Amino acid sequence: MLDGVSFDQLRVFIAAAEAGSFSAAGRKLRRAQSVISQTVANLEGQLGVALFARSGRYPVLTEAGRLLLADARAVSSGVDALKARARGMAAGIEPELSIAIDVMFPMAALTRAAAAFGAQFPGTALRLYVEVLGGVAKAVLDRQCQLGVVGTLPLSTDALVAERLLGVRIVFVAAPTHKLAQIEGPIPAAELGKHVQLVLTDRTDLSAGREFRVLSHRNWRLADLGAKHAFLRAGLGWGGMPYAMVARDLEEGTLKQIALQDLPPEGETMAMSAVYPADTPPGPAGRWFIEQLRHFGAGSEE
Repeated sequence: MLDGVSFDQLRVFIAAAEAGSFSAAGRKLRRAQSVISQTVANLEGQLGVALFARSGRYPVLTEAGRLLLADARAVSSGVDALKARARGMAAGIEPELSIAIDVMFPMAALTRAAAAFGAQFPGTALRLYVEVLGGVAKAVLDRQCQLGVVGTLPLSTDALVAERLLGVRIVFVAAPTHKLAQIEGPIPAAELGKHVQLVLTDRTDLSAGREFRVLSHRNWRLADLGAKHAFLRAGLGWGGMPYAMVARDLEEGTLKQIALQDLPPEGETMAMSAVYPADTPPGPAGRWFIEQLRHFGAGSEE
């Protein structure tokens, strides 16, 4: 009997529970009250449990009905998602969008773009991977991700198309107790080389033989930006960080910006670009997401 349960029966059950009466459910679904009542009764017969108590003026959910209502809503939501995804696929919208994001990209802009994407493309699953250095480019080149946002490892290759999104301000900082934080004015390279520099490391070989603002031969390498942030705050070294990530530290005094010789006193700007395979441009969902990253990212540029 359970195999005969239909989506329409579940839809009527949900409507009756939410409307509070069979007559109100009938008005909502534009059906006669008798049809609603009979549909619910048939569903109860197939399930083998009473969904409503009918002793009063209005039907009231039984304990079994209350529990099964949650399941019915889950089924209904799943069917709605299936329909939305099928409509999107028929319109050429990607059923899934996978994106590798450079760890330096502003997280506030990314979360806003993702929230807008969820509302615009409810039928498209979103997969986000935050990577360091060559991890973004490798994910796109290996076709593990359809899109990437690169910054710390710009690549020049005909295999990828790049579109600039925004510039991220990078500042060099150290804990206020660090010796470099005690120096006023631009710090020469010779002095920087005496102290441990905290540097992001690449888990791929794409950056082999290339260094990015590694100015001290004494360096510790970390594969996580959050860990680097914690190490900086603990006074274990100095290094570059996205301004947005350390702005509160600078305001509260838990980190201090240091000036490097031959660099602008406000730091430097890292260009961030969206990349994708030249032979596989993004579909409607991917193109829309790129534009959202550019839109929300513009507000985070320093």
